[in-house]
Amino acid sequence: MMLITNATIVTGDEAGTIHHGGAIAIEDNRIAAIGPTAEITAKYPGAEVVDATGRAVFPGFANIHTHLVMTLARGVFEDLSPPHEPPFTGGLSPIPLPPLTPEEQRVMCELGALEALRSGTTAVLEDATQIENYAAAMEATGLRMLLAERSWDRVGTSIGDPAEFKRDAKVGEAGIARIRALHAKWNGAAGGRIRVGVSAWAPDMCSPELLRNLRDLQQELDTVCTIHLNQIWGEVAAVQAHHNMLPTEFLDSIGFIHDRMIGAHCRCMAPLEEKILGKRGAHVAFNSAIAARRGLSPRVCEMADAGCNIAMGSDNMAEDMVEVMRTGLFMERVRRKDGRNPTPEEALRWATRNGYKAMGVPDGGWLAPGNLADLIMLRTDRAHLVPFLRPVSVFVHQGQARDIDDVMVDGRWLMRDGAILTMDEARILREADEVSNRAWARLFAERPDIEVPEGFRPLPAPGSAGSAAVAMHPVGPARRVEG
Repeated sequence: MMLITNATIVTGDEAGTIHHGGAIAIEDNRIAAIGPTAEITAKYPGAEVVDATGRAVFPGFANIHTHLVMTLARGVFEDLSPPHEPPFTGGLSPIPLPPLTPEEQRVMCELGALEALRSGTTAVLEDATQIENYAAAMEATGLRMLLAERSWDRVGTSIGDPAEFKRDAKVGEAGIARIRALHAKWNGAAGGRIRVGVSAWAPDMCSPELLRNLRDLQQELDTVCTIHLNQIWGEVAAVQAHHNMLPTEFLDSIGFIHDRMIGAHCRCMAPLEEKILGKRGAHVAFNSAIAARRGLSPRVCEMADAGCNIAMGSDNMAEDMVEVMRTGLFMERVRRKDGRNPTPEEALRWATRNGYKAMGVPDGGWLAPGNLADLIMLRTDRAHLVPFLRPVSVFVHQGQARDIDDVMVDGRWLMRDGAILTMDEARILREADEVSNRAWARLFAERPDIEVPEGFRPLPAPGSAGSAAVAMHPVGPARRVEG
């Protein structure tokens, strides 16, 4: 039994309950009680006590849409977004992500998980291919994870291309086989902390036949499924060219939209599509930071009014959910020209409780007796947080990832007093930088047709001591991890 005492406890419950000078009791991986410090300490006299004076306890963040390996493209892809008007040619960047060996892939995913943990994330939905290459490393982080292995069957191009749909059924079957294998090995691992979901790449990258098969598989495995949906205008044009329907109409016509589906992005969407998602009770990943970088804004509040569950994700190149939460609040206020709505409490709910709900974890994402002990503690003795008058508003508007000193998942500390306990931070940072040097040097050497972005740092020559590649085969075309 552990007691966290003398804290400001933001529960994130429906009533917006905040305990000032409160305590939270944790037994095994669950919250046993919350209340005034004197009352809780009297109830559990023999418990270990953590004095949280000058600290605030919040629910941990749920990042329901990310691609951890794409930390490799930081500072590159953010400024190379595809056009929002025709002609569309496919892809999310004119530069591909460099192919990585399985070992290199693991390192970059560890880097993403490290940043996630440092920014107070406790639950992650990872959408990618060949997750088996780094699943063990993700389990070791201590984070709660839903690993969504991806399938598609369109070949010869990438997302957002209105050209002819060329299908290879074997590619789709291979994806389904990977999902089954990952589910058989990892679903329920670490006492249920690791689960496996189903991912379809996007409506313009999957045939109706594959989407139906993936829907059947999702029901058979009794899990969550996710799909990139209305991500870029090229996708909308592609689905219209292939099916004479909007992306959400197309998915709904084959029964793919339901209350265990997460649609990622939903930012190039007609009002009709928003109503379809709401009617089906679908979940939406509002990936605000990448949306802002791409110059696109989803109609989040309209989707919520239609009945969608709005949650949040970081998507590519970054894992900072504090930034994601605040950016989402700002984007919606600017779009709606409303300086009061949405409220900070709504933004916090999007980033915590709603995300756990989307991931199929009904007893997490807010602090209440019986719920999972997934929480974060932040210091309130910071120049930008004092005075801490309205805890939720101050944190949403002013908070930074570096304010978070402690992270707990399943009743276990993953970060304590600013120190990461489950990963070798120094090793990961060193190896990730080395992987980046090697991978980008290889790509530019093998593809002299690619223009090196302005301001790119000098890279070692391929084959030199500073860029020696790990002796393993690269994992598939890099564009398959875009999204």
